[in-house]
Amino acid sequence: MRPEVFRMIDKVVSIDPSLNKIHCQGMVPEESSIFEGHFPGYPIMPGVLLIEAMAQSTGWLVLARNRFERMPFLATVKEAKLRTFVLPGQNLDLHSEIMHEGSGFVVAKTHAMLEGKPICGAELTFRVLPWPEGRMKPVVMKVAELVSFPLKDFVDA
Repeated sequence: MRPEVFRMIDKVVSIDPSLNKIHCQGMVPEESSIFEGHFPGYPIMPGVLLIEAMAQSTGWLVLARNRFERMPFLATVKEAKLRTFVLPGQNLDLHSEIMHEGSGFVVAKTHAMLEGKPICGAELTFRVLPWPEGRMKPVVMKVAELVSFPLKDFVDA
């Protein structure tokens, strides 16, 4: 996990064959400039970054469902619940499940867990659009390799 550059996923652990579920992991770094202000002397992971981690996990699932031909953009966060603090050095398990897809939108239920216990969750809606012009898709493909995304299973050669 590199919160300074908004890369919240370290590893795609598994994608359900039906492409409805994904499990990712992200290790909260021991040190990060994020913790200098949140909070001095008692560093905790900002809630907005926990939501971003859940969104990125879901984003990988949406990319897989679309065989990397379309890009998900976070549109709505509903019913976000943050239950406890997340500290440096903790390993997050991130789970997302697609609940609805249609008309260019995807709705997913997502949650993060620490040591098998839920710590936060939300319902996320994504707008799924063609890739923007430029270098965005190749950059995402490189990040996919860094997070052990099984590209060969989802991208046509």
